[in-house]
Amino acid sequence: MLQNQSHLFNLPQDITYLNCGYMSPMLKSVAEVGVRAVYGKEDPTTIKPEDFFKNGELLRAEFAKLINVKNENLCAITPSASYGMANVAKNLQVEKGDNIIIPEGQFPSNVYAWKELEKEKGVKLRIVNAPETAENRGKLWNERILEAIDSKTKMVAIGHIHWADGTKFDLKKIRERSREVGALLVIDGTQSIGALPFDVQEFQPDAVVASGYKWLMGPYATGMAYFGEYFQNGKPIENNWMNRLDSQNFANLVNYQDEYQPGAIRYEVGESANFILTPMLTESLRQVNAWGPANIQAYCKSIAHEAQQALAKMGFQVESADYRSEHLFGIRLPKGLDLEMVKNRLAADKVFVSVRGNSIRVSPHVYNTKEDFGCLLHSLKQV
Repeated sequence: MLQNQSHLFNLPQDITYLNCGYMSPMLKSVAEVGVRAVYGKEDPTTIKPEDFFKNGELLRAEFAKLINVKNENLCAITPSASYGMANVAKNLQVEKGDNIIIPEGQFPSNVYAWKELEKEKGVKLRIVNAPETAENRGKLWNERILEAIDSKTKMVAIGHIHWADGTKFDLKKIRERSREVGALLVIDGTQSIGALPFDVQEFQPDAVVASGYKWLMGPYATGMAYFGEYFQNGKPIENNWMNRLDSQNFANLVNYQDEYQPGAIRYEVGESANFILTPMLTESLRQVNAWGPANIQAYCKSIAHEAQQALAKMGFQVESADYRSEHLFGIRLPKGLDLEMVKNRLAADKVFVSVRGNSIRVSPHVYNTKEDFGCLLHSLKQV
């Protein structure tokens, strides 16, 4: 079993950081890569033409390994989840009267792109509300999503888990139902990929996006995406020299190309070779792949399980294990307990979590311990 990995980080000793869903701490190894890269540009002659493409190849290979993509050219380097979703929106074939399914309270980057399609093309954004019950909440929510998919559905845009409280969505069943009506399945994996096993061969999504600065353990302004067969001949939102065919040949760049790079590389952001951020994200993905998402899940469960049981006895609500992740979960307060008071208590005790909607969102990682959850419990007992 994976052991505690706090020695690989530089987190302050006087805080309890249970907030990787907000932003991961930087691995020492990733910071070292970044510092070397910053100083590397002091001598530009050290950056060779082939480095513009080698950096991307290495990063795509690590991401492809993480989500089990057989062809790394189906992966693309992006600066954010919203960038990937913008490429999906540009190439989604919809017309007035069609609908797009999303769950209630989804992260804005997986909402605004579809709201623009509502305005532009008259497609209906169908929001599936969460049940107002604590019992079987995740199960009922999944059932509602499946029921909402109909013959006019063109896409289900959803996370593997809900970003606010960790509710897990049954992607296999949603994929089966969406395929029955010819709808796409587009996944925002920002709050899951890297910590929760995700297999493209198993779920068969049409597109996947993920920001890099959370569970991929990389720097801000980085991200990755996967684009399946539906998008193989699409049009990117950005036309840069690197996403055109044969751009590796610098001497031939003045002979402009109409054709794009193969696979999903056409959807990459300009300057994707980014000689600082791209190597940093590559290094962080190497470490994530070395740990393994299944091992990360098991570790988080091992340090959180007793605290979750204690929370239930105190009257707090945590989703059943069958319908939530181990690396990110929501705690709903007992009736009458003031959320603002809870926030102030946690802040005073230097216990770092997030408040999302009506949940306290707790998101541990391999640098955390059972003692960290003891600190969380102590703060909650005070209120």
